[in-house]
Amino acid sequence: MLESNIKSPGVYINEINGFGNSVVPVETAVPAFIGYTPQAMYEGKSYTNVAQKVTSFAEFQSIYCYPDPAAPADPAKQYSPQYYLIEQKSKPTNQDYMMIEGKYYAILPDPNTIYYLYNSIQLFYQNGGADAYIISVGTYGEASGNTINPGDQIVNPNVVLSELENGLALLKNEQEPTMYICPEATLLSLDENGTLMQKMLSQATEMQTAVSVFDIIGGRNPDPITYTDDIINFREKTGTQGLNYGTAYYPFVGTTIMQSQDIDYTNMFGGDVKQLDPLLNPPENPNPTAATILSNIENPPGDPLTVSQYNNSLINASKTYSQIVKHILFDANILPPSAGMAGVMTTIDSEDGVWEAPANTSIVAVSSLPIKLSESQQADLNVDAISGKSINAIRYFNGIGILVWGARTLDGNSQDWRYLSVRRTMIFLEQSCKLAANAYVFQPNVKNTWEAVKAMIGSFLNSIWKEGGLQGASASDAFSVECGLGSTMTSEDILNGFMNVTVKVAVVRPAEFIVLTFQQQMATSS
Repeated sequence: MLESNIKSPGVYINEINGFGNSVVPVETAVPAFIGYTPQAMYEGKSYTNVAQKVTSFAEFQSIYCYPDPAAPADPAKQYSPQYYLIEQKSKPTNQDYMMIEGKYYAILPDPNTIYYLYNSIQLFYQNGGADAYIISVGTYGEASGNTINPGDQIVNPNVVLSELENGLALLKNEQEPTMYICPEATLLSLDENGTLMQKMLSQATEMQTAVSVFDIIGGRNPDPITYTDDIINFREKTGTQGLNYGTAYYPFVGTTIMQSQDIDYTNMFGGDVKQLDPLLNPPENPNPTAATILSNIENPPGDPLTVSQYNNSLINASKTYSQIVKHILFDANILPPSAGMAGVMTTIDSEDGVWEAPANTSIVAVSSLPIKLSESQQADLNVDAISGKSINAIRYFNGIGILVWGARTLDGNSQDWRYLSVRRTMIFLEQSCKLAANAYVFQPNVKNTWEAVKAMIGSFLNSIWKEGGLQGASASDAFSVECGLGSTMTSEDILNGFMNVTVKVAVVRPAEFIVLTFQQQMATSS
């Protein structure tokens, strides 16, 4: 209260704040997923090309999934990839296959029906995911009725670069997301995937609020000899800008997201059960029970069974059909690891802090890998003398299982930004302090304000140091905050309305290489 405002006798109360402003830590693990969903509608409102925040998988389902029909009908299928069994002249190499009556059959998908976002969201929440943004750029496209060639990469023409770019651009209006993830980017061609990755890195650099988490084309079905070509292609396509705002994981992961009830005869041959008959009921080894079930599916009786009932009947009647379902289920469960890593980061951030490296930990619901990398093979992924772009390996260890065995950004040659935990910690500190400093915009640019800002940021950094997020024997070793005339500002800065604050922090770095030295010594006593 100003004394000039007091004009009549009386008693006046003037409250004085005893505590200054404080820094409220921002969220560190809020991924934004961009891709295709079963639908994008809720209560008559379209959510296509809308950056919508969800807090659980149930909330995701309510907006982006088909509603279940009334009982006794089967639940609605949210994702229905199509697979074909194509007879081969010889044993397929680097391709899932099975033998039926002495003949080799490659199990090949219709590329137009392959999508990753729905299952990736499940993988994210199974690994401890919480808040997330969903940008649905469209629904599933039409099947082609054709398959990829054995050994080819899946390119889905229904996944359109411009649509994914538009979804990415929507995030320019959102400050909260801290990760950009596009699982279906690997369904683009190499060149289009490279274009999208560079735009994600460019936008992350511009926003300074998020890192881009990439998957690698070829990681789904890598050749044990030529897989390095896929790594080279990835490094060439990511460009040179904004590498410290990106990280990549290799290879894809075999998951248990989809269960046996999620795959049935409607996922085979485009739903044409006629093509199943020669496989399940061959002339040289007839199976009349399976033939009857297939006939009833094709020509339903007056009171037909549900799809799941027919499917269970076929599984019981035909061992061949059961094996086909298992093979297709295994193939459909191979997913890009980016969403699972987002869940891992969410869990580690909440339990230990953003400064803890998201490595040396497992990914929930991951049961296999398409390639088991050795230590020497990972060396070329982790350190690359030519491009300097590091790729984090997911590896299998005997007696332990599958672990994330890398914690680097793409900027592997940088001493400042080599580690993902350092990059994410700095984003966390910068954005927390930036938002808190907004309270002082238009305040007098004088010593009282400078001291208040220094105290506010200093108190915040001191709490982070106590939690283990900064290194140093004392607070003065861990950070420093400077703000004042002659130290961070000149008289001209003040005249121009600038208040400069310099913050120095000693960020914790992971112990990536641990060297144990052993030496023999002589016995000193008997």
